[in-house]
Amino acid sequence: MARTDRAETARRTAIAVRNNRGIYTDGSAARRLQEVPERRRPPVNQPARRRTRPAAQRTRTVKARTAYKVSKETQRNRAKATSMNLGFVLFLTVVSAAVLFFCVNYLQLKAEITGRMGDVAVLESELTQLKEDNDAYYSQVTSDVDLTKIRQIAIGRLGMKYPSEKQTETYHTARSSYVRQYQDVPDSK
Repeated sequence: MARTDRAETARRTAIAVRNNRGIYTDGSAARRLQEVPERRRPPVNQPARRRTRPAAQRTRTVKARTAYKVSKETQRNRAKATSMNLGFVLFLTVVSAAVLFFCVNYLQLKAEITGRMGDVAVLESELTQLKEDNDAYYSQVTSDVDLTKIRQIAIGRLGMKYPSEKQTETYHTARSSYVRQYQDVPDSK
């Protein structure tokens, strides 16, 4: 099985190669002992280093710890670096004003959209109520109409009759649409 630690994907350095851990052999549950890094020994030609530092090095470290006097030019450069000139202040002011303007404008648009969404919801509920009322009126009208009574009145009182085959004419269209009649239908045979 392949290595599963982060060192596999990281850039290999001499330390990472030397400390090659994370290899798992299938079925192996034994822990790897901590490895001791290899000691570096000086070459045989050169003498071993002295453990104590020479006096010159000791005095240098003491001097390094003491504060140096900073020159006036360095102080002026530091002051210029930390100060802001007029152009930079104006730039920051303009950018801040623009950001503030866009934020306020965004919040106003967001509030307007929220208000309009509320108006749309009210109008949709009103439309739903009107559709329900319309359906109720339609069902009431259709339930009150008795078609057999209408047919009896039309035949009995008004003298209407069913059409004969000679009185009916059929018309076929090429497309499935309605027909507009612009003139009277000519008499048939």
